[in-house]
Amino acid sequence: MSHSRTILTLNSGSSSIKFALFDEASATERLLSGLVEYQPGGAILTSRTPDGVSKRMVIESGDNQTDAHGQMIRHVLNFVENHDSGSSIAAVGHRVVHGGPHFEGPTRVDQEVIGQLEALVPLAPLHQPPSIAPMRLLMEQKPDLLQVACFDTSFHHTIPTVRTRLPLPAELLDGGARVYGFHGLSYDFIASELEARFPTIAHKCVLVAHIGNGASLCALVHGRSTATTMGLTVLDGLMMGTRCGTIDPGAILYLLQQKNMTPKEVQDTLYYKSGLRGVSGLSSDMRVLRENDADENVQLALDMFVERFVQQAGGLIAQMGGVDAIVFTGGIGQHDAAFRRAVCQRLKWLDVQLCEDANLAGRPRISQRSGRVMVLVVPADEETTIFRQTKRIMEGSHKS
Repeated sequence: MSHSRTILTLNSGSSSIKFALFDEASATERLLSGLVEYQPGGAILTSRTPDGVSKRMVIESGDNQTDAHGQMIRHVLNFVENHDSGSSIAAVGHRVVHGGPHFEGPTRVDQEVIGQLEALVPLAPLHQPPSIAPMRLLMEQKPDLLQVACFDTSFHHTIPTVRTRLPLPAELLDGGARVYGFHGLSYDFIASELEARFPTIAHKCVLVAHIGNGASLCALVHGRSTATTMGLTVLDGLMMGTRCGTIDPGAILYLLQQKNMTPKEVQDTLYYKSGLRGVSGLSSDMRVLRENDADENVQLALDMFVERFVQQAGGLIAQMGGVDAIVFTGGIGQHDAAFRRAVCQRLKWLDVQLCEDANLAGRPRISQRSGRVMVLVVPADEETTIFRQTKRIMEGSHKS
């Protein structure tokens, strides 16, 4: 039985909770990882240990449906604590989607910080509340436990003002409206992986594509974010699984004025009924769409997914003044060889030369060495970033 101290990372969303348990004394040793996926009447908790042992358990929700999210968080905490009774959780790191204009790095959680995060709910109404919920629960149950908020927006604070200012009257922006960018924990991890594994391009111009149900691009120059496709909210930028991405603002007015939709109906449409799902009329799951690509609407959705990528990639490459490497990450970016192939074919003009065998195998490098632009596949690992940032706060090397 171990007697180590551990760090728990929580990525709490509206329909799932991802968690991982790390040994505090290690660099990145993961003792346990898991996912809670909500379903009618409860949830499914799936866990995996480093030796590949996987467990699956059904969690039934109680009678109090208004506290269903809190119930699931309690199940996660109990499960983790019972995993190894000889270890103790020294800190919990939380993924927080929106840090607003003030949180530029990982921050120790207290009541004042929670209040500041709640004030940002209007900027991320669907993502912010699930991030705050476990903080409040832990503060009530374990008031002495160190909690650290790790922000998706922080990584993008290096983007210049000329790219973050919204072209609206100044008096309308005093609530913090500006371009923020998201997926920052993922991009932070990619930047560190490039430094460690591909140092020859780590400080050059790199386009990173985090492509999953949520999707965005980030222009890295010298390992720092200089431009990104998401903006004030996670709706902006690329076409996504169920989100529309960049859209004519007049289309929103059209939905409100001509279709007589309420703001809530418009919000639900833009977040949950658009993108791949909306265009295909079938699904937001890329695997399902690949199996049904003979359908005309499905094929249109797949083509638009690539088209929007190429369009916005071109913009970021122009902002960087060129590109030396392209990195695919995220669920689709890592696992969908057909998507990577389609994108690279459209970017041949940059001298992107794909190695088809490497692409099908999903190897770390999928470009031919004769091409000028290196193309990589690097698995996303937001949990490791949260662990590292939480450990920095524990060690007192980062001011909270």
